[in-house]
Amino acid sequence: MIKKRIAILGSTGSIGLQALDIVRSHPDQFVIEALTAGNNTKELIRQAREFLPNMVVIANDDHYKDISSALSDFNIKVFSGQESVAQIVESGEIDIVLNAIVGFAGFEPTISALKAGKAIALANKESIVAGGELVNRLAGENHSFIIPVDSEHSAIFQCLAGESADTVEKIFLTASGGPFRGKDIHTLSNVKPEEALKHPNWEMGDKISIDSASMMNKGLEVIEAKWLFGLEPEQIEVVIHPQSVIHSMVQFHDGSVKAQLGRPDMRLPILYALSYPDRLPDEYKRFSITDYPMLSFETPDIKKFRNLALAFEAMKAGGNIPCAMNAANEIAVGAFLEKKIGFLQMPDIIERCMNKITSIAQPEFDDYLETDREARAMTLNFIRNNNGNTH
Repeated sequence: MIKKRIAILGSTGSIGLQALDIVRSHPDQFVIEALTAGNNTKELIRQAREFLPNMVVIANDDHYKDISSALSDFNIKVFSGQESVAQIVESGEIDIVLNAIVGFAGFEPTISALKAGKAIALANKESIVAGGELVNRLAGENHSFIIPVDSEHSAIFQCLAGESADTVEKIFLTASGGPFRGKDIHTLSNVKPEEALKHPNWEMGDKISIDSASMMNKGLEVIEAKWLFGLEPEQIEVVIHPQSVIHSMVQFHDGSVKAQLGRPDMRLPILYALSYPDRLPDEYKRFSITDYPMLSFETPDIKKFRNLALAFEAMKAGGNIPCAMNAANEIAVGAFLEKKIGFLQMPDIIERCMNKITSIAQPEFDDYLETDREARAMTLNFIRNNNGNTH
């Protein structure tokens, strides 16, 4: 049996660790060709010694000597720097790239993998949020294939199997509502980062946990869905589903609806993406519908969770505006985690950046990079000069 050769970008993060669990469970199906990390040298070294990839990359150049020295007894090529992360995906030895990098840092590796004609298991939603038009164009030109890893988009992808795109009337992206579902504005104005990090159903990294609490994560997923599935904004609806077992739904033009259900466990969509078009058996705890006698749904409150409304606005504006929104959000989340701004100041700051950024209707690669740089500088300046106050 020929094993799939995998590059995992962001192997020390939550998605990367779960992907390695899957490889560990299916040694007859997968082999690790490359691993990359940003700063976590200890974990990257441990992974490299266990999985013996052909290549490892540490994005932070300062850690190169530590990694190189620790792996000197192994036949593993060691590289460093952000450019190296983007370059290794071009290797002819790689069959599929799992991009699990957090944030806009994953954009350039996605572009490189697409240009190299690779299949991409995409967990880095920011790639397609920031530059969806370019991502789709390169995928088409180079016959690359994108398999979504987000549980919601994996659900839609599975529901669309065997269906014609022109039969889709709309999709429903489900959201748990996060830790602050049902809370009033006064409560939200006083929440602390440690409260926002406590997601009720999913175990995720810090950035995505804050995005989930603010509903920006769902906003990013709305834009991601537009590009992945060729949808118009009015074909995408968000519904709050606190139980997190219906991962998303597709409504067809005859009125029928398909839903994909499963336990809230990211290993399931990761396994599906890595094994596609096959389904591999696994020993995960099985979903039982009788464990959920009540499934409930609500309309999201976009007045309290304004980030979701901002994402729809960015999607409709198009061009480089989603890229600016994403950059502003990354800076705002970091400032909130450092307790420099409050929870409700994040959407104020993001909206201000969206309104002030120079709009480019048809951006190219360099335009996205410049928009990201400009939006980050602008947002940092807002926070520094106004302490996040936009009024």
